[in-house]
Amino acid sequence: MKPIARALDDATRQLSETSDTARLDAELLMAEALHIDRDRLLLSPPDRQVPERFREMVKRRSEGEPVAYITGRRAFWNIELHVGPGVLVPRPDSEVLIASAIEHFEGTGGPRRILDLGTGPGTLLLASLDIWPDATGFGVDVSRQALSYASANARRLGFEPRVKLTQGNWASGLLEKFDLILCNPPYIAEGTELGPGVREYEPDEALFAGTEGLDAYRELAPQLPRLLNRGGLAAIEIAPEQQQAVTELLARDGLHAKVVDDLAGRARAVLLSWA
Repeated sequence: MKPIARALDDATRQLSETSDTARLDAELLMAEALHIDRDRLLLSPPDRQVPERFREMVKRRSEGEPVAYITGRRAFWNIELHVGPGVLVPRPDSEVLIASAIEHFEGTGGPRRILDLGTGPGTLLLASLDIWPDATGFGVDVSRQALSYASANARRLGFEPRVKLTQGNWASGLLEKFDLILCNPPYIAEGTELGPGVREYEPDEALFAGTEGLDAYRELAPQLPRLLNRGGLAAIEIAPEQQQAVTELLARDGLHAKVVDDLAGRARAVLLSWA
């Protein structure tokens, strides 16, 4: 067996004790260590010795550190984002918000103005700007560190002229209306058991929202009606068990609410539009 293949098998066994995606983790770390993409690693693995740093990367992952923090990158929708300590790691579950927006605006020119509340490293905002090249966006986050990542990602992807970022508490003080509002707020109840490495590495303010996990939704609820244009869409991420509570909070002042599932069939977003 070639060294690369053997090292991947060994790393997979090691990581399986702490990760549900051990093989994928090993492949992403190996690709990073070799300075190639994962597709090339799988289709045409190089016949060479394993880089020494791969073993250190596997050790860090086995201790719970997110793969995205180790590699410094995370793919989301059709873009790649630079991420690191202090920002929420983008997750595939959030892609349902983008898919829902595409469906909503199908057959139209798309949204012209996009708002991303709690933008983090720019995940939802920059993915949307990649889809709709005529749109401009506004991103808000309470974390200065997250905004620095969002700014760097916007610049690297060539979207900087179309983006404005500001530090703030949700939509407080915003007077403009938007065609598309995206938000992945913190929604985990305090005290909830999380997977290995999440609480230890990712920022609390991006994860936890009070004893019920609903504090952020309570803040957002009165702000959304005044921000959303007629014909527009607000897509808000939720935890599956929160669908009834969040729908009751957000469906107000004439806004119609619809719950949509993620690819695993779990309730993952509340979509708001004018009836």
